Amino acid sequence: MIILKDILYKVAIEVVHGPTDISIGKIEFDSRKIEKNDVFVAIRGSISDGHDYIQKAIELGAVAIVCDTFPENFEKGLTYIQVKDTNKALAFMAANYFGNPSEKLKLVGITGTNGKTTIASLLYQLFKKAGFKVGLLSTVKIMVDDLEYKATHTTPDSISINHYLKEMIDAGAEYCFMEVSSHGIHQERTEALHFAGGVFTNLSHDHLDYHPTFSEYRDVKKSFFDNLPKTAFALSNIDDKNGAVMLQNTVAKKRTYALKSYSDYKAQILENQLSGLLLKVDGNEVWVKLIGTFNAYNVLAIYGTAIELGLDSLETLRLLSELESVSGRFQYIVSETNITAIVDYAHTPDALENVLKTINDIRTKNEQLITVVGCGGNRDKTKRPIMAGLASDLSDKAILTSDNPRNEDPETIISEMEQGVAAQNYKKVLAITDRKQAIKTACQLAQSNDIILIAGKGHETYQEINGVRHDFDDMKIVKEILEQLHK
Repeated sequence: MIILKDILYKVAIEVVHGPTDISIGKIEFDSRKIEKNDVFVAIRGSISDGHDYIQKAIELGAVAIVCDTFPENFEKGLTYIQVKDTNKALAFMAANYFGNPSEKLKLVGITGTNGKTTIASLLYQLFKKAGFKVGLLSTVKIMVDDLEYKATHTTPDSISINHYLKEMIDAGAEYCFMEVSSHGIHQERTEALHFAGGVFTNLSHDHLDYHPTFSEYRDVKKSFFDNLPKTAFALSNIDDKNGAVMLQNTVAKKRTYALKSYSDYKAQILENQLSGLLLKVDGNEVWVKLIGTFNAYNVLAIYGTAIELGLDSLETLRLLSELESVSGRFQYIVSETNITAIVDYAHTPDALENVLKTINDIRTKNEQLITVVGCGGNRDKTKRPIMAGLASDLSDKAILTSDNPRNEDPETIISEMEQGVAAQNYKKVLAITDRKQAIKTACQLAQSNDIILIAGKGHETYQEINGVRHDFDDMKIVKEILEQLHK
């Protein structure tokens, strides 16, 4: 039996109307999921306001309402709790409800614009290989040791996070690696979690559809490190111009990693090939199956995190050499006619530039690089011309196409992208709205030894058009087309 007052520990309560020593069912912030004896927390979201659904929650059987503004009338026999911030209240209530599971394992949060999924997923892989029971909360999937769940957000809501953490504890997990998005921090989904460590990857142009300015986006990321406890470590990429900013006010143990700067964890790239990287990490050579400079940073972040969590350095390097790349992150196939097709989640200017530069560093220049790229609808519009400019500058041919148009006209998105194409690059750019046709055209244009990059969707197996999700898997489609064209 769970008592309401017990889950209100650490919640900043302003006014209570009604008893708090009542037994409750579960906590919900979606009024449609309310059942008898549940607590409804009214959240002000970007699309709808939970306060508009208080009456509906009561009709479905809610016994307690948590809100920042009381309704005009109180229903008899119900408890109303007014709080300053319902997002924060939900975070603490959820943690209390599930027994504060983040305190019972070592939770590490990874934040930054690019690299979060790779670092979190490969840390999960590495610690599994080291013999531990481990949890993962990522964009691609959620893992409760060996049990897999589908992920819907980079950082799930507070109730889901604590629910999965509790499952991890029950499964005997000792560690959990979690992607921490700027949305998740801003909406205080991570507020009541106890972190053993935080990792900063890098910061570049993204989510300016959500954050009004880049400085706010940066400061939201920084607040994650500001709130780490003294017992935690804060590991930051000091080569990034915002790397030092992240560590400015944290009371956690400050640690740094870099390829170029003086740092606690340092690496040097000895070889960079399509088959992998040869790195010198803290004086020891290690071959990893990951490609490109950006992945050298990811490997270093993984190495530093493992050491901070107590793993042996040589054993960590051995395990790093066994790691497999993450779905949709520089995944590649080579066709029978020797055409290389690379699928990558690059959906920001910085990520796209990294991938294109990586390919250009590795290639001989005797082959064509054909890039297929789109930009998402109902998202940051300012990055559209930048991404098209990069694709046309750094490729021999660029095909501009749809990504997830969502509720926008895909042709409008493409025309906004085209504005970033320099005059000298016009002749090498095509615009093909249908993504499958764009991929097919790239495959038809490709000759033996050529490289095709399909950027933007990566691991996603759907395309969202006018609110409807259609099956669409870049890797599956390019495989099929290459097989059909070159039979």
